[in-house]
Amino acid sequence: MRRYDHSLSEWTGICIRNEFQEDWRIGNKYIFGDSRRRRSARVIPPATEWSWQGPVVDHHIHLDKSGHGVEAAKAFKASGGTSILLVHKPDFSSLPLDGDGYRAAYSSTLEMADYVRKMVDIDVGVILGPHPVAWDHQADEIGIKAASEIHLEAVSIALEHVNERDAVGLGEVGRPHYAVSEERWSHANDLLLDVMKMAKEDGSAVQLHVEDNAEETCRSIDEIRSKSGLDRKKTVRHYAPANLSDTFRSKLPCTVSVGRGSIAQIIDSWNDGAAYWGMETDYLDDPRRPGAVLGPRTVPRRTKEFCDEWIRLGKKKQTLDELLHRVNRDWIESVYDWSPD
Repeated sequence: MRRYDHSLSEWTGICIRNEFQEDWRIGNKYIFGDSRRRRSARVIPPATEWSWQGPVVDHHIHLDKSGHGVEAAKAFKASGGTSILLVHKPDFSSLPLDGDGYRAAYSSTLEMADYVRKMVDIDVGVILGPHPVAWDHQADEIGIKAASEIHLEAVSIALEHVNERDAVGLGEVGRPHYAVSEERWSHANDLLLDVMKMAKEDGSAVQLHVEDNAEETCRSIDEIRSKSGLDRKKTVRHYAPANLSDTFRSKLPCTVSVGRGSIAQIIDSWNDGAAYWGMETDYLDDPRRPGAVLGPRTVPRRTKEFCDEWIRLGKKKQTLDELLHRVNRDWIESVYDWSPD
């Protein structure tokens, strides 16, 4: 941490450097990011007197031994984070071609989880499963039938880990988030139905990777879920927009990508409905895409922003405390049968 004397004297302040970005404190205000210019800086008002003292959970994050790995988890904790749901990330340059390949790939994710628990001392729930984009890529290479067989075998292996409680859920499964042929789309939905049926049989929660087609996406997913018999509360849409109205999301649980502007939308659309929600970064920990999708410090910072905005709007602190407890503990326990501490 050092003093920085900018040519504009009113910008004299404290620079707080970390591995991911530089933050600036100027008087009692904060600027997040590496901007030095008044026109592009994002000024954050000083903290309110009340702050959340409970758990802070990133509901969907990836960590990679070839990326920041445990250092990203340390940054999360240093910012106030307490628990993560660590989601398996496929290596698209070398996708598994059989069950043994998937067992080895899952083992790498489980080893990362153990290492984070040991080195960072945060709670880690693991989500394992084959990515729908991996299926689409393999369908091009080896055909839809063979790719689907590998995909379902990978689901079965992931569910073994869920049953053994090495993992707490299945994911990210789903369907391609980009345009594909009608035939490929039909096969993807048939495959997703089979995956949901398997999850239902094992009582597992699923995290879903799907397209962004507004309320139609959730309506369609809920229709497939209903056919499968999977409990709605265990059908979690990941990377969801910040619209929490029951109508928009068909009452499906979701984890919201909490980019800039998301907190105001969350508060505006939240009506104390029954459907669960949480905050996520979908941090990829990819050296080729540093900081994507959102950095590991984001959820703790958005939690603070949520508190500040809630109180600024004159809403009750007791209601805020209860809501954050539900978001960061109660709903997670209900969906995954796992308790973040």
